[in-house]
Amino acid sequence: MTHQAIKIPFNRPSLVGKEMEYVAQAVANGHISGDGDFTRRCHELLEGALGVKKALLTTSCTHALEMAAILLDIQPGDEVIAPSFTFVSSVNAFALRGARPVFADIRPDTLNIDETKLEPLITPKTKAIVVVHYAGVACEMDAVMEIANRNRIAVIEDNAHGLFGKYKGRYLGAFGAFATLSFHETKNFSCGEGGALLINDPAHIERAEIIREKGTDRTRFFRGQVDRYTWVDTGSSFLPSDMLAAFLLAQLEEREKIQERRRQIWETYFERLPAWAGDHGVRLPVIPDHCEQTYQMFYLLAREPDQRQALIRRMRERGILSVFHYLPLHLAPMGRKFGGKEGDYPVTEWASDRLLRLPFYVDLSREEQQSVIHGLST
Repeated sequence: MTHQAIKIPFNRPSLVGKEMEYVAQAVANGHISGDGDFTRRCHELLEGALGVKKALLTTSCTHALEMAAILLDIQPGDEVIAPSFTFVSSVNAFALRGARPVFADIRPDTLNIDETKLEPLITPKTKAIVVVHYAGVACEMDAVMEIANRNRIAVIEDNAHGLFGKYKGRYLGAFGAFATLSFHETKNFSCGEGGALLINDPAHIERAEIIREKGTDRTRFFRGQVDRYTWVDTGSSFLPSDMLAAFLLAQLEEREKIQERRRQIWETYFERLPAWAGDHGVRLPVIPDHCEQTYQMFYLLAREPDQRQALIRRMRERGILSVFHYLPLHLAPMGRKFGGKEGDYPVTEWASDRLLRLPFYVDLSREEQQSVIHGLST
């Protein structure tokens, strides 16, 4: 079936507020490169809402992770623990610095890193633990932080899915030394491509600003702290355009509206699918009581891989695009170079073979969602 036959896509970006007005303002301001007025306003909004010490917009969540790797002085021979069930950036940012990824399996309920499996993975070479709040549901951060602090290991929260989610009443992104955000078009708040680095330890702020500005102290220059700026550290160009920040600010300002609509969509799936799921051995998402999720996605876990493929085909025949998610990193060509082999992380392999994501975006209409539910169950 051709792409034109898709009536209900998996994702569709939408305008929710003053996006185009703010982009036009950015152009009229005569400053569309990085760190303009809209970037500053995004920083202030995120810092104020989340209670983090510093937020810095980046061109992607990947770049935010790369900044974290530089800030931690990751070196060849270091080890970084991360789940195998994640996007490649969660480990690539550290592999770029010469570190060896050490994979961890995931919990069968939330599909987050299994905190009970962390301790045996720690060695004298372990420099960081990367946790991924999958689908905007928190990892077990009390246990993760206790293990990390006892072993004096930095924690990085890959919070691409979890902006404004909470663990025991505390915002995700406020636990680790660093957290990273994604504003890709598939995320709750988007500017097409973009990200942010959240910094919870003030000691890292000044160096983070330098790394983000190609290794120069340009930010200090603009604040009047130095009379000229120069090259003082390694770094790269991690600043997004202020036009992107303008688009993003409009989305962040409407966060309550966005989250309320996403909650309605998620809960409609969750309320309408249990009978069908029970009849077919399909599992729905698990949200622990102490976690406030972000309604980032809605997924199913099929009884076995062939059932998932059959569901994808059946939905496609009805013009509905549903997709699988991560392939295990330890079984990827690069993962195998680091020693990964089949059977190493059984829960990761089980979930990856069975997970199916349903269409989910802010302007998914009630009629479209009904078509998705009907397409699954008939």
